Amino acid sequence: MDERTFLRGIADLLGCDDRRAEAVTFAVFGELRDRISPEERRDLLAQLPTALKRLWEAGDRPDRPANKIHRHEFIGRVRQRAVLPDDDEAERAVRAVFHQLQRLLGSTTGREGEAWDVYSQLPKDLKDLWLDAAH
Repeated sequence: MDERTFLRGIADLLGCDDRRAEAVTFAVFGELRDRISPEERRDLLAQLPTALKRLWEAGDRPDRPANKIHRHEFIGRVRQRAVLPDDDEAERAVRAVFHQLQRLLGSTTGREGEAWDVYSQLPKDLKDLWLDAAH
């Protein structure tokens, strides 16, 4: 899957344009990247097409430890980064990006391959969101 297909899928799920889909992806990628281990960040980065790598890497510090936040704070941070009106909209955005990311990683359930590696590093409340996004 290339960047255009990835972002178009998010835009379709959210009913927005490609620029908004990119802003939402940037916000969710940043929070997810900061939530997983440096090793897993590198592994996931290797799976992304070149054009999406720039969204994943923006603002990253490779030596930064995982930020152990949970679902409510994760969604709140996405809301702030993407300048969304409320937590419901932020959760919709998170679900859309998680869904597309799982598809890109070749996972239909959120539990195969690299998607499993991401899933395994999330706390239970974010695991639930990750799995809900697969549907």
